[in-house]
Amino acid sequence: MKAVAILFALVLAAPGWSQCHKLTDINATTPEGQLLQKAGLEEDPAKKLALQEEFAAQFPQHEAAGWVYEQLLTAYLKANDADKALGVADKLAAMPPECVEDAQATLKAAELKKDPDLVLKWSGKTSELAQKVVDSPKPTEADEVENWKARVDYAKQVNTYTEYSLYAMALATPDSKKQVALIEALQQRNPKSEYLAKAQDALFVAYQKSGATDKAVAFAQQVAATGTPSEDMLLVLTDDAAKKKDGEKVHTYSAKLVELAGSKPKPEGVADADWTKRKNTILGLAYYMNGKQYFNDGKLAPADQELRKALPLVEDSNAALKPEVLFYLGLSNYKMEKIQDAVNYFKACAALKSPFQAQATKNLTAMRTQYHGIK
Repeated sequence: MKAVAILFALVLAAPGWSQCHKLTDINATTPEGQLLQKAGLEEDPAKKLALQEEFAAQFPQHEAAGWVYEQLLTAYLKANDADKALGVADKLAAMPPECVEDAQATLKAAELKKDPDLVLKWSGKTSELAQKVVDSPKPTEADEVENWKARVDYAKQVNTYTEYSLYAMALATPDSKKQVALIEALQQRNPKSEYLAKAQDALFVAYQKSGATDKAVAFAQQVAATGTPSEDMLLVLTDDAAKKKDGEKVHTYSAKLVELAGSKPKPEGVADADWTKRKNTILGLAYYMNGKQYFNDGKLAPADQELRKALPLVEDSNAALKPEVLFYLGLSNYKMEKIQDAVNYFKACAALKSPFQAQATKNLTAMRTQYHGIK
């Protein structure tokens, strides 16, 4: 059995992860044993692969089939052939023993295929198997403890990798509903995951794009209560508070928006002009929503102050909002009996096509009848 000994040495020296399906004695007098022996001795990678594929096709029920499938999985992954790797992985998944290494390799094949559904499936399966290793009891035999510790440490690393896999796939897929499924799976698996913190903005945007408005608001509220929400989250929270007529929260969120927009550094790779426009858009909205809320509260002086800050910002970055800002400035100044200022704002509003144009024109006419000498 010299050939068997040679083949066994080749198996032990084979690259890749620790094999779950072991290859022990080979009966070289049988056709399957001879094929395994031939594959083991073959030095050309392409020919070795062909021989292993031949064995898998001819002897799928053989006790060595699992070991051969693992060799094929390694080879297909190395060749970036996701479909073949997944095909072999499906066969492995139906065979005992279930194995962390095989599951992680299958997860890598799903990543290679860029399939969010498969990544979701195999991330979960890999994590499940890894957790079983982590939860396994410490051996009673002293000479087995070090190996157990090493395997538990490896399983913990694999578990962390499954979290990264969900995060990376969520950022890579354009499907917002699949993004939600991936990040929610990450959230459920480990609420303290470092990747969940990195994915919170993506989850919020995915909720919005998928039409899950209530979830977007609830998630933004959760982030605001425990951490630092993004500008987009604060904008949604401010708008939601305004709809619910919660003036205190409108003022709180608006102030946070102004603080965040004013202190946040320009991200690397973003043009100065684009960053300035985004910053002005956010600030303009914050001042506008705060000013409008003050007006609704009957606090005219702070309403006027905030809306005046908003006006030049929306003029440059959010022109569609300009007529409404002008209209509320007109109303605020009229009620404060700053008639000429009110006229000026209503006149500017009436000159712009918007839902406020007709009412601004009526207000101007009424004011010119009521007051004499205004310009």
